[in-house]
Amino acid sequence: MNPVVRNGVQVFIDDGYVNDLRGKRVGVVTNHSGYYPGKGHLIDLLIESGVKVDAVFTPEHGLRGILPAGETYSDESYRGIPVYSLYGPRRKPPINILKGLNAVIYSIQDVGVRFYTYISTLYYTLEAAGEAGVKVIVLDNPNPLTGTVIEGPILEPSLRSFVGIWSIPIRYGLTAGELAILFNNEANLKAEVEVIKLDGWRRGMWFDETGLPWVNPSPAIVDLNSALMYPGIGLFEGTNVNEGRGTNKPFRVIGAPWLDNIKLINEASQLGLRGVDLVPIKYKPMGTGVKYNGEDCSGIEILVRDRESLRPVKLALMLIHALYRIHSGEFKFLERDGVYHFDYLVGRRGVRELLMSGKLDEALSNVDEGISDYLRRVKDYMIYDH
Repeated sequence: MNPVVRNGVQVFIDDGYVNDLRGKRVGVVTNHSGYYPGKGHLIDLLIESGVKVDAVFTPEHGLRGILPAGETYSDESYRGIPVYSLYGPRRKPPINILKGLNAVIYSIQDVGVRFYTYISTLYYTLEAAGEAGVKVIVLDNPNPLTGTVIEGPILEPSLRSFVGIWSIPIRYGLTAGELAILFNNEANLKAEVEVIKLDGWRRGMWFDETGLPWVNPSPAIVDLNSALMYPGIGLFEGTNVNEGRGTNKPFRVIGAPWLDNIKLINEASQLGLRGVDLVPIKYKPMGTGVKYNGEDCSGIEILVRDRESLRPVKLALMLIHALYRIHSGEFKFLERDGVYHFDYLVGRRGVRELLMSGKLDEALSNVDEGISDYLRRVKDYMIYDH
């Protein structure tokens, strides 16, 4: 497919925006996804263009995007440039370093999901830049899941965390550039923000319609269908069910050694599933830190049949409801020191309790609640047409 969209890096280089920074000192918040297809990485292109890259800041999974989820890592260097980890004890670019720069450039491909931590790194970059008085230039990337489909719940402020940095839905329907404007305005971060817009992108586009090459944003988002299922199946990270990590189909399979997959499919199929087929499978997840590493799991594979009608968050809540009904003794929400990770992922208190008490309809109503108000609220931040 011939490219119909140019990403922010391409526009920044090709249309001459980079010339404004020639001889200037910049910091770059990026990882492996900050690149010009066929020409190379943003850091290298900046150096070739005469821009002085003084510092690089990297999100979860590191500069190369290969570290496992949740693994903290140390600072390093690239071509003699210090690379500061923003996933560990430090989550925010150091103010003293930013104060010595003329600008900060942000270029990271995310997946359009609230609990994907790259957008939290964006938030903290804007906050630090506002405090340091340095401009942030966002080189935009497409939202792989389109900018038209929104799924809640909308985050309750009391559940703010690094997997839920602001009161937006799970599937929020904005690009990083649009989100930067929203964060800056709603959180009053006081940063000067410039967005280098995508060329040719429309809100209804899926990533595979852009013509841009797919680069795994992180190790477990291996294709567009994994990204599509992630807003829902990612919620299983708050449970004792394997969410496909350690397989070649992350977020497209779920399973556990004790799971009765035929019963699960029969139970779930009565709940009005849309856009998917559920297929019984057996698999063995392999990898450090994955649930049931090396154990035989019984599970289901989720085959996407109609991505336009599929609502992965609702699908996940239906599956959890069904699992709790047929495996009330085995299925667990993971808890540590009285805190349930699921609550922070779903972003709304009470959803877990509703699912446990069999009140599926009430749990599902949380997904739609407030979406029309959200769309009115974000209309002014949308910089692309439908």
